[in-house]
Amino acid sequence: MTNTLSGRFLILTVIFVMLAEVFIFVPSVARFREEYLLARLERAQIASLALLAADGMIDDALEAELLENAEVLNVVLRRDAVRQLILSSDQMPMIAHSYDMRDPAPWVLMRDALARMINPADEVIRVIGEPVREAGLLIEITMPAAPLRAALIDYGLRILALSAVISIFTAVLLFVAVRQLMVTPIKRLVTAMTRYAEAPADAARIIRPEGRVQELRDAEDALQKLQTDLTGALRQRARLAQLGEAVAKISHDLRNMLSVATMLGDRLEASQDPAVQRIAPRLVASLDRAINLTEATLAFGRAEEPAPKLTRVALRKLVEDVFENERLADDGALISYSDDIAPTLAVRADPEQLYRVLSNLVRNARLAILATGAQGRINIAARDSDEGWEITIADTGPGLPQKAREHLFKPFHGGVRKGGSGLGLAICAELVKGHGGRLELVQSGPDGTIFRIFIPAGVAA
Repeated sequence: MTNTLSGRFLILTVIFVMLAEVFIFVPSVARFREEYLLARLERAQIASLALLAADGMIDDALEAELLENAEVLNVVLRRDAVRQLILSSDQMPMIAHSYDMRDPAPWVLMRDALARMINPADEVIRVIGEPVREAGLLIEITMPAAPLRAALIDYGLRILALSAVISIFTAVLLFVAVRQLMVTPIKRLVTAMTRYAEAPADAARIIRPEGRVQELRDAEDALQKLQTDLTGALRQRARLAQLGEAVAKISHDLRNMLSVATMLGDRLEASQDPAVQRIAPRLVASLDRAINLTEATLAFGRAEEPAPKLTRVALRKLVEDVFENERLADDGALISYSDDIAPTLAVRADPEQLYRVLSNLVRNARLAILATGAQGRINIAARDSDEGWEITIADTGPGLPQKAREHLFKPFHGGVRKGGSGLGLAICAELVKGHGGRLELVQSGPDGTIFRIFIPAGVAA
């Protein structure tokens, strides 16, 4: 029970109420003692007035009865500046302590009350006070201390018992209230979270906020939003996975069919028919674009790219291979290729994946320049530092369209040329990210475009 929230509230409430009663106990006992002594003074005054009314003519038995009823041993009354022993018993014991009840300080009352409760001695005490209704100047009584101590102990025990009852009753009420207002809603929240975790794709398991406490209601609202967003994301992911699988299958078969069509197109290019010679290049170009699209879709449709196999790659040799393949594509007629890379510069990367990234970026730059019909230049520069390697790919093309810059690395959205799939840059960004690095667009405009690749030096192999 002590491990539960409501159980701890119960125990803490009992402790706190008892502590509060301890602070109340001492003033309460002091007040009780004051009233007890004042009551004895009043009784003694009444008994002395009865004697004065009879002009002191009472027998010893009646006097003893008056003292017994007043619970005192002697009564001294001062009237008209004359101190007079009004009632007295045969006992004249030694007085141990004297207490003046005429406007005592609170701390004095509390001190004397505690001292009397602690002191078990059978003593006789003197009490001094003012007579009620101005029936004299001063009244003094002597009385045994044992009845006073017994009354104080009895009162203290009753106070403690009452405090225990109040604390237990308060704790039970708080226990029920906390359990109803907090513990039950928290258990419901935990149950809802556990139930949702078993099947997060099931929208029926999303919590419905019902909390009456504002803080718990806020927590339920936040959890509902989180679960709703997560369920939606899981459903979208499932649909995308199904779509990707279907597209991959279709693209695979379509690529095979397009390959056959490409071979037929190549044969058509050998025809001497002028009409065929005019149409065949366009047909072959369209088939090439369709094959590139299906291959890119198949590559992107994988669940994830394999982890890079890191090794030291001679970057200049890799860049020369990329440039050589691009020169074969356009015979180097309009575009010049250059690099600013130290011959000894080695990058810690996956050579195959880095080649794919650079080849894609250079191909995009080449096609962008060719689309203008003007001459252009593509340059790759690299430098290393303690943080890692920085590779920049710059061209003198016409720059990227605004729409392409807005969705540059999003699949199917960031196509940089007409007829492009928009997958190339998304794949490049994913490959660079797999190295722990980043691919970013530095600038793009009429003077050309610059991409930057950063690969950190601390990537684990």
